Amino acid sequence: MKKVLLCLVAAVAAFSISAQPAYAVKVFGVMFAEKYNLEEPTTDAEKALAAKVEEAKCALCHGPKSKKVRNEYGIALGKLVDKKQFSPKRAKDEPEAVQKELFAAFDKVAKEKSKSGETFGEKIAAGEMPAAEGTDEKVED
Repeated sequence: MKKVLLCLVAAVAAFSISAQPAYAVKVFGVMFAEKYNLEEPTTDAEKALAAKVEEAKCALCHGPKSKKVRNEYGIALGKLVDKKQFSPKRAKDEPEAVQKELFAAFDKVAKEKSKSGETFGEKIAAGEMPAAEGTDEKVED
């Protein structure tokens, strides 16, 4: 019994050492929700967008199957911000600076046109997801 327990502990330790860390940038989603009032939406458009973002989660910027794939909104945002600059530690230590930088990026991206012909901002204001469907592309980080 001790050998089985020892093997189990060793297997768990080996797995935890070799496991890849999550590389998602949670602060992007948190700040997007704050910027577009998705935590406590008041308008019909905010409520619609909040429901869609809640369902989509990471697919707000990424493809539905892989985080190595970004949709057109994620690609546009990625051109403006470097995810390495938005670590959880920095978000905790410098919340105002992180918010200011991401809000400025969201504002700039909002002015860009989606492949649907509308700007990302127009789509967001209408309660729609910013990226047009089928705009996913693999990106190298």
